[in-house]
Amino acid sequence: MKMDFHARENKESYTGRAADDTWASTMLSIVDPLQKRVVDLGCGGGIYSKAWAKLGAGSVTGVDFSQVMLEAAQKECADEPGISFVHGDALHTGLPERSADIVFARALIHHLDDLNGFFAEVKRILAPDGICLIQDRTLEDCAVPASPEHLRGYFFEQFPRLLEVEAQRRPKEQQVRQAMQQAGLEQIQMRSLWEVRRVYDDIAVLQADLRSRKGRSLLHELTDGELEQLISAISAKMAGQQPIYEQDRWSIWIGKNICGTIK
Repeated sequence: MKMDFHARENKESYTGRAADDTWASTMLSIVDPLQKRVVDLGCGGGIYSKAWAKLGAGSVTGVDFSQVMLEAAQKECADEPGISFVHGDALHTGLPERSADIVFARALIHHLDDLNGFFAEVKRILAPDGICLIQDRTLEDCAVPASPEHLRGYFFEQFPRLLEVEAQRRPKEQQVRQAMQQAGLEQIQMRSLWEVRRVYDDIAVLQADLRSRKGRSLLHELTDGELEQLISAISAKMAGQQPIYEQDRWSIWIGKNICGTIK
């Protein structure tokens, strides 16, 4: 069963952690957000909206199609007055033209059927010199072999059908690049990022995180019984390890609007 992003029981799925320094340092190597207007498309519970504010953005606007997620985001970011949230679709945000200096989207485009429409909207809301940063995983990113750091790989070892799910939904590098070019974005680049997702004090904390399916839409494809099988298998692999550092490999597509510089 796919994850229902509108279900109230999933309200806290994308809250409760902070973006890691591995992510922040990579963003700062690409763009200077100081006093910039940032739009966070598919913001979920506001984790990365908050991260952009902490990097010095002048304002951050989080956009999500789930009112339930936005309620969680508003709570998550209540201490950040420079962040606001808008209920909108990634293809039709309702934001004014040229209203963003940076458009960011993390773990969004693999949920979208219309990449051309998405990047047309990105281009519309980007100001001249504006930069978009699109962070997602390709199938190749997902298929990195399992290791004590790359826990996601164990999902596919235990349930190979999950990799078939990923093959159906993950964007292809050239497909994204072509959609960006069609929208009129320029100087397109792609970079890889190993982002630390979370550090777990011990196996019990990891087990609880997996059992909650928090922040892992793919695990909604498993029954409760299958999820317990997966937790047992991962626990056996991780025996004796603590703390546990979980990392994921991501691709970041970077493009600019008309003119501007990318470091």
